Amino acid sequence: MEWHHFEYFQMLARTEHMTQSAKLLSISQPALSRSISRLEEEVGVPLFDRQGRSISLNKYGHLFLKRVERIMKEFEEGKREIQALLDPEEGEISLGFLHTLGPSYIPRLISSFREVYPKTKFRLYQNNSHTLLRQLEEGEIDICLLSNMEIKHPIHWRILRKEELFLSVPTCHRFSHYESILLEEVREEKFVLLKKGYSLRSITDHLFEKVGIIPNITFEGEEVPTIAGLISAGFGISLLPRLHKPEESNVIQIPVRSPKCERLIGLAWNEKTYMSAPTLNLKNFVLECKNEL
Repeated sequence: MEWHHFEYFQMLARTEHMTQSAKLLSISQPALSRSISRLEEEVGVPLFDRQGRSISLNKYGHLFLKRVERIMKEFEEGKREIQALLDPEEGEISLGFLHTLGPSYIPRLISSFREVYPKTKFRLYQNNSHTLLRQLEEGEIDICLLSNMEIKHPIHWRILRKEELFLSVPTCHRFSHYESILLEEVREEKFVLLKKGYSLRSITDHLFEKVGIIPNITFEGEEVPTIAGLISAGFGISLLPRLHKPEESNVIQIPVRSPKCERLIGLAWNEKTYMSAPTLNLKNFVLECKNEL
């Protein structure tokens, strides 16, 4: 068994498409087919179910894939550990962050960090807190910036900043000229919100409960940009963090006087996974400079 057998198997398991996998691997389809056959011979069972031209991972394949991915992950972490010993500043950080942090905070953070550690590279993952937490637990990302939510060991979360939430309405809305508003004033409105389980939705539900609002929800989405788009189209209003150039989205954001509407943003990492020297540098940098970024 050779290393490329694992790589080829992993790719085919992900795509379940021989031609597509061969193209992504830059090899011929017959070469891929032969490699998979040799692997199955060595394992002793078929790893895929084949019917005509279709191919799908079977129960043996699913079991084997878990082991292969663990092997691949350990191999990559081993390379990173060795690289960190050779040069603690050189390496790559997989950084996850919320969509709303992308336009300004993340560019400032990376720019400031690179002034100190110019050799470090970044792989960026932009997502919601729910997905970022899953990626962190599964080792897909090294470290991430997400909002306050129910976080359990081995994930560790440290608060960095408070982020104000604004009543967000379309430009043609009756509230659009307000300089500020009380949350209780919106009880008769229609709302577009994130789905249950998302941290921003939990915060929103808590704020509504505080002032006795049972929201009339017209749509539930999974991303803040989607919610902003639906607001601009007149589907309803929502509580959102500050948007990047809301005027370009035809959305007006109004400060809420009472109750205080905000969420906490923090830095999270997995204490059970290996933290490379560059990732540790970033963690310390963010925690030490949190008031300056």
